[in-house]
Amino acid sequence: MIPIQLILKNFLSYREATLDFRGLHTACICGSNGAGKSSLLEAITWAIWGESRAAAEDDVIHTGSKEVRVDFTFLSNQQKYRVIRTRIRNGSSVLEFQIETPSGFRPLTGKGVRATQDVILEHIKLDYDTFINSAYLRQGRADEFMLKRPTERKEILAELLKLNQYDDLEERAKESSRQLKARAEELERSLESMKIQLQQRESTEAQRTQLEAELNQLQQVQAFETIQLQSLQVVQHQRQTKVEQLSFVRQQYQNLTQDCDRLQQEQLAVKSQIADLEKILSQEGEIQAGYLHYQHLQSQEEAFATKFEAYTRAQQTRQQKQQQLSKQIQDIERQLQQAEAQLEALQQQEREIQQTLTKSGDVEAGLAQLTAARQRVAHLDQLQMQVAPLIQQRATLQSQIDRFHAGLVARLEQLTTTENQLQRQQHRQPQLQQAVMDVAIQIEELEKKRVYLQRVQEKGQERRHFIERLQAHQRDYEKLLGELEQKLQMLQNPNALCPLCERPLDEHHWNRVIEKTEEELKDTQGQFWVVREQMAVSDREIQVLRQEYRDISQQLATYDTLREQRGQLAAQLEATSDVQQQLQQIAAERQHLERSLQLGDYAPDKQAELRQLDQYLQQLNYNEQDHALARSEVERWRWAEIKLQQIKDAIKRQTQLAARKPELEANIAQLKQRIQQEHTDSDCAREIAALDRHITELGYSSEQHNQLRLAVRQNQPWQLRHQQMLSAQQQYPQLQMRSQELAAAKTARLAERQTLASQIDSIQQQLAETANPTAQIQALEQQLQARRRQLDEQIAKLGRLEQLAAQLETMQNQYQQQQQQLQATKQQQRVYQELAQAFGKNGIQALMIENVLPQLEAETNQLLSRLSANQLHVQFITQKAGKSSKSTKKNAKLIDTLDILIADARGTRAYETYSGGEAFRINFAIRLALAKLLAQRAGAALQLLIVDEGFGTQDAEGCDRLIAAINAIAADFACILTVTHMPHLKEAFQARIEVNKNQQGSQVRLLI
Repeated sequence: MIPIQLILKNFLSYREATLDFRGLHTACICGSNGAGKSSLLEAITWAIWGESRAAAEDDVIHTGSKEVRVDFTFLSNQQKYRVIRTRIRNGSSVLEFQIETPSGFRPLTGKGVRATQDVILEHIKLDYDTFINSAYLRQGRADEFMLKRPTERKEILAELLKLNQYDDLEERAKESSRQLKARAEELERSLESMKIQLQQRESTEAQRTQLEAELNQLQQVQAFETIQLQSLQVVQHQRQTKVEQLSFVRQQYQNLTQDCDRLQQEQLAVKSQIADLEKILSQEGEIQAGYLHYQHLQSQEEAFATKFEAYTRAQQTRQQKQQQLSKQIQDIERQLQQAEAQLEALQQQEREIQQTLTKSGDVEAGLAQLTAARQRVAHLDQLQMQVAPLIQQRATLQSQIDRFHAGLVARLEQLTTTENQLQRQQHRQPQLQQAVMDVAIQIEELEKKRVYLQRVQEKGQERRHFIERLQAHQRDYEKLLGELEQKLQMLQNPNALCPLCERPLDEHHWNRVIEKTEEELKDTQGQFWVVREQMAVSDREIQVLRQEYRDISQQLATYDTLREQRGQLAAQLEATSDVQQQLQQIAAERQHLERSLQLGDYAPDKQAELRQLDQYLQQLNYNEQDHALARSEVERWRWAEIKLQQIKDAIKRQTQLAARKPELEANIAQLKQRIQQEHTDSDCAREIAALDRHITELGYSSEQHNQLRLAVRQNQPWQLRHQQMLSAQQQYPQLQMRSQELAAAKTARLAERQTLASQIDSIQQQLAETANPTAQIQALEQQLQARRRQLDEQIAKLGRLEQLAAQLETMQNQYQQQQQQLQATKQQQRVYQELAQAFGKNGIQALMIENVLPQLEAETNQLLSRLSANQLHVQFITQKAGKSSKSTKKNAKLIDTLDILIADARGTRAYETYSGGEAFRINFAIRLALAKLLAQRAGAALQLLIVDEGFGTQDAEGCDRLIAAINAIAADFACILTVTHMPHLKEAFQARIEVNKNQQGSQVRLLI
């Protein structure tokens, strides 16, 4: 993995930063402690794996920010990738993964963060733990590889060498072996079952022969009984035909009986109708007389109805004419009223004009007063035109003077307020200084606790990783214990086979296998309980660390608040430093303002101009009140001018009214005469008189008409009886003919019924002479059904036997095939067992590690000799004697391990006894050798080497040796980054990445 570009936003101490790695081979990341050097490298690990030194996920977000974003572009296996990881505070994370194509970056992002993380690991072939244990020497964790347990070191080395693929192959081989073993057991059970079933072939053949003989005998008996049944069925069919014929004749007899009854009822009904008709025909004379009287009354009523219609039309016409005459008279009367009203109004106007003409003398005196008042107003208007601009100019000057005065007063009040505030601040200055010191002490204490909290967090994370590894070991031991206990149970069988080669065991080998298995079981149990004890201790340590982390976190809750408070107090304290000088300036300015306000010597030019305007206005002697009185005098005498115009209009109107009055009086007399003529001589009056004479000539009486209508209603039933008589005359001959027809039909039906009765007697006699074979037929049918069921059972049984014989034949072939399959399956199972052992930890993986370790050891010692002047030497041990009470030196059991022995001039000593500088050189040499080895093998494609704060524990000579070692391996890596805070070391690197920190956060600058 070769870094290309890193873009940060709100990550740890960085707000916004961009770092371009292009062109960098060996570079130094330098800056003071806490500037944010390691945060750049933490950003790379957080972007790719989501891991960092922060305890909580939100801790990577810059203080006061809501979102963090890291954009990292890198090269891996000659392919450029881009990772963008974003997180919102108290929210979720977003991870994007892209690959460069000719058309730009193409997304490889999966469905969710976890899926995308798996895609990233699949492409870069490197997880977080492997990275930090090989190519990344993290700050304060350079000894992490050395502090790992031997088995854990071996796991890390195996993962770097890509040996985990052999674990997959081992698991697949074990799974295939288990499946083949299960298949072999299944085949053995199947063969045993087939062997038992094949023993039934001879008995099955004998049963089939016996069944075939019984089946032939049953078929012969069934044929004889079938012939007997057919003869009886013929006799039964003939008898059934007679029965059906008897039923048909009986049905005909019953139908004829019903017809006779129906004809009898219908004959009675016809006779009843004939009697009713004869009764109506006997009253023919009475009905004819009543009907004639009814017709006479009806003709009289029709004549009265005609008169009624003529009478009604005449009355309606008379009402219409009367309404028309009344309307014409009302129109003339309305015109008369209008003419009289006009005459009255004309007379009223004459009286008003006479009153107006009597006031002409007063109007002439008022006109003289109006002329004098208007001359006075004209003179004052000319003065006003001269004075108005001067008055407006004076108001403007006065307003400016007033505003200047108000500004002085406001400034004086502002100075007083500011003086009070500054005096209060001056009194608070000692309190602010003490408060700043108190807050600074609290912040210093909290910063120490933050450093301690980070150490607690790292320790807790280390313990969690350690517990996860212990849990993995516990699962492995549990699995191994289960396999060993199963192996012991299998060996309890006297005929048990060897678990490895599956060959029979004699007593001696059986005892050796049992002893070896029990010893391995005991050792595994011991290691299992050691792991359990370590897990319990680690759990207790994590609980203690968690409680300590919570306590310190609660104490640090006020850290940000205290920092803000310190900034505010510092700003307030800085503002109080020049309070005394400000108070003196304010006092001098306030004294000057008070004197100006008291003497009134402000704005002198405006006040002089105002005095000149006042003198000129006094000379003009213009008074606005006199002007207003003159205007009101003009308005008071304006009535004379109005009255003069009214007198002229009155004279003109008086002449017009004198000419209009005779015309109105003549019109009124004419309208009164027309009203009298309409009452007597109009067309409508003459038509009304003619209609009155026509109504008298009709002679219509409503009383007589009503009596006649009543008589018609009373005689109306004679009309219904007359219709009934006519209907009876028409129906009587028809009913007599129908009665004769019914009598003849009844006689014919009775004769036919007698014939059918004789046929019924004859058929009943024939049936009595013939025997009924139904019982014999039912008995034979039951026998045949029993025979058929027995025959079906025998045929089904014979079919089953034949099918069983065919199945046994097929089973014989399958038995032979499965025997061959069983042998092949057992052979494959043995092959997969051997493959599982070969792919396991003690097989190919151990062989490859043993082949790699000499090269790793030689490379480490070569680097270590350069770093320590040939004073230090390491040795990798892959096997050691196991600790067992029964084992001796000759038969001691060897166990796999990865111990590292360190020797110096005084001999081999424990790693913990070496000084900090020596320990770092050892760790650094092993890390560099491991990274160089991986780069040569190109297995994990580690092209990046990072050394974080490795020089702090070295003296000047040790630092020079570290730099020389880094330069010596520079050709094996595409990019080497070294982190240091020591100023004199950064000059040893041509490319430098300088990191500074200010109030805006950490800033990065690239120097080449």
